Amino acid sequence: MRVLLAYQPPYDWSAMLQFLSARAVAGLEVVTDGGYARSIGLNGVHGTFSIEPADSDALVLTLDFPDVSAVPEIVARLRRMFDLDAELPSIHRQLVSDPLMKRLIAQRPGLRVPGAWDGLELAIRAVLGQQITVGAAIRLTSKLVAQYGVPLQSPLAGLNHVFPEADLLAKADLANLGMPKSRGRTLSGVAQALLDDPLLFEPGREDGVARLLALHGIGDWTAQYIALRQLREPDAFPSGDVGLINALAVLEGGPVTARELLLRAEAWRPHRGYAAQLLWTSLSRSD
Repeated sequence: MRVLLAYQPPYDWSAMLQFLSARAVAGLEVVTDGGYARSIGLNGVHGTFSIEPADSDALVLTLDFPDVSAVPEIVARLRRMFDLDAELPSIHRQLVSDPLMKRLIAQRPGLRVPGAWDGLELAIRAVLGQQITVGAAIRLTSKLVAQYGVPLQSPLAGLNHVFPEADLLAKADLANLGMPKSRGRTLSGVAQALLDDPLLFEPGREDGVARLLALHGIGDWTAQYIALRQLREPDAFPSGDVGLINALAVLEGGPVTARELLLRAEAWRPHRGYAAQLLWTSLSRSD
């Protein structure tokens, strides 16, 4: 099945693809020249999708999923994942009052905030990424998928597992992946929390960040990161993020503390998440 997912231009697909490529998990995701594909699970049914730019102002989705009734939910998730409904003109009008943001927006006028396919998956990946590099976190996630993921037969090369379900992760001893036992308990606890509250990662919840912070092992950075990419809170801002601190330091030519970054970000409300994405992307050398 092929579906066109329209958006209001501009859309910086190259930046979106670079973000996904840097975080692609073996067996779960594949980034090719110009496109992205991954396995998906929904209500116990498994399949795959691939997505790439169309000739018009749209992305073209190729979906291989046996339950046709799930297509509307899949499309809704993908529109959030690829930030297709962002009203960039209004976001930019507010951010350009800051000269730095004005300059970054001029360089990347179509930059969107990458989302996630699934809240549990993103939360697990965020916890695995605590205090280690992106590359190390991806290697750990790949081990988790290979050990606990559901095997998948797919015609798309490289997609051979679906991310494991909450009930399995809640019972598993995830510390055997090679991490502190406390972090393994956090992973299992997050999975159990989703079983207890199926709406835990539902976008639009006013108490979403507070519920995340109440979980064992979930601090402000992790909660804000999940809020940005899964809950789709446009003002979410992981202020202690080393990448954000380094980006601002490079752009402004001097050392920056996490507190200074947070104070500076007050001027970017209520779209601090888009400011964060501009800062992260500024570290790239892909232009």
